[in-house]
Amino acid sequence: QVQLVESGGGLVQPGGSLRLSCAASGFTFSTYFMSWYRQGPGKERELVALISSDSISTNYADSVKGRFTVSRDNAKNTVYLQMNSLKPEDTAVYYCKLRKLWVDYWGQGTQVTVSS
Repeated sequence: QVQLVESGGGLVQPGGSLRLSCAASGFTFSTYFMSWYRQGPGKERELVALISSDSISTNYADSVKGRFTVSRDNAKNTVYLQMNSLKPEDTAVYYCKLRKLWVDYWGQGTQVTVSS
């Protein structure tokens, strides 16, 4: 069955960096778009970044453009989110998501807290 396991979250000071990972299994990873979402305290879940199966196409929320970079390693079945210049408003639980045959699969999420 599909499994998505996020890691790499933590507490970081404003201006700092973190790299999130999402290890995938149970499907042919290299043939699917993958995405990162986040849900901040009291907020709705929002799309952060999207990457095509071949890494050629990426898309970002306006709030993270120029600071976050999504990438993937199809040999390792893993998608990454490099987050730089972090701001307190980036504080959220970050999830990776797969859409397969019109069904959404989510990981358990990893907490990112940006605070001094």
